[in-house]
Amino acid sequence: MISIKATDASGAVLASAEHEEEAMLCVDRVYQPGDRLIIEGAKHLWVQMDQSLSGAFVYAPEGMIDWPVPAGEHRLAYAPGIFEALRHVITARVMTEEEIAAPRNIALNPADLRGDTNFFPHCTANVETRNEACFCARNVIDGMRLNTYHGEWPYQSWGIGAREDAWCRLDFGREVEVDQMALILRADFPHDAYWTEGHVVLSDGTDIPFSLNKTGERQWVSLKGHRVSWMRLERLQKSDDPSAFPALTEWEVYGRG
Repeated sequence: MISIKATDASGAVLASAEHEEEAMLCVDRVYQPGDRLIIEGAKHLWVQMDQSLSGAFVYAPEGMIDWPVPAGEHRLAYAPGIFEALRHVITARVMTEEEIAAPRNIALNPADLRGDTNFFPHCTANVETRNEACFCARNVIDGMRLNTYHGEWPYQSWGIGAREDAWCRLDFGREVEVDQMALILRADFPHDAYWTEGHVVLSDGTDIPFSLNKTGERQWVSLKGHRVSWMRLERLQKSDDPSAFPALTEWEVYGRG
């Protein structure tokens, strides 16, 4: 049984729905600070947290997703007005065994949030430019690949505030098999610089160096079928461009699990 409920800051239930395989909930409310969406019933789920957000496959180790509705400055990483509509539709269903085993972008999660979460994939970093939502780590797995501008939706990215020791970590919440990854750099040149090289460290201890070019297209790195629970981008080397601002728009990881 899949259940969805919306609660307010006091924990009072605003609306709820349940279904054996696919639950759909309509919430007639302009979201307020403290509102949450709670989905329960399975570990492997397809979820769409709002009709204006893309859906994606996620993994909830405890069989439950606790999703604080983004409020305040956090909303700047999303389409304007998305949480201010008068009506919202939330959908969740159980993933099939075939979907779990099929190759896909296992990093994709438009529902990922800043800070701690109880579902995956989830992205974190040691720095986010000025601590602003439009430069936070979760942006690199939201599925938005527009990269010729910066600082506002739909050009959100992971910005490093010119830190030389910046790293970004992707957690899967369980062991998955990874074949290759694609990095899509932010390409708002000449405002942006770019990284010429870096490393991806895998949870099994593997350290894979890679090179990057000055382009806004996907740049591929082989991961050779390792089984991992997390990956970390680190030791990113900036180009000699005058700009101090390399940034990452999207991080895709193709595999299964």
